[in-house]
Amino acid sequence: MFGASGNIELMAAEMNPVELVLTCGSWQEAQKITDALLEKRLVACVEQMEIRSKNWWQGAIEDTKEIKLVMKTLAEKFEAIEAEIKRHHSYETFVLETLPIARLNNAAADWLEREAGKRHDEL
Repeated sequence: MFGASGNIELMAAEMNPVELVLTCGSWQEAQKITDALLEKRLVACVEQMEIRSKNWWQGAIEDTKEIKLVMKTLAEKFEAIEAEIKRHHSYETFVLETLPIARLNNAAADWLEREAGKRHDEL
């Protein structure tokens, strides 16, 4: 798909790859969301890690263990991903952040397009 001499920054800009970040309240919830997004090919990859979060919620500081998901996908999938997360997430207010990927190596760009790209939207 991409030649060895291709412009990596240009390819990333044309594809509009992003990382999405989300926290979940339990491993079970994180796995349910991960599986749903992967099965629907909305994301190509989900990294899962246990974290400790401190934040304001309803007038008090909370200190909780959460599961952080970092997902690789394409920007145009955001609305579909958000809708899928709403179906499975337990938080009244969850935060879904988008981080643009400014540069991506050729092999990774090809993999991302193949696994979460438009080809699967047509299946």
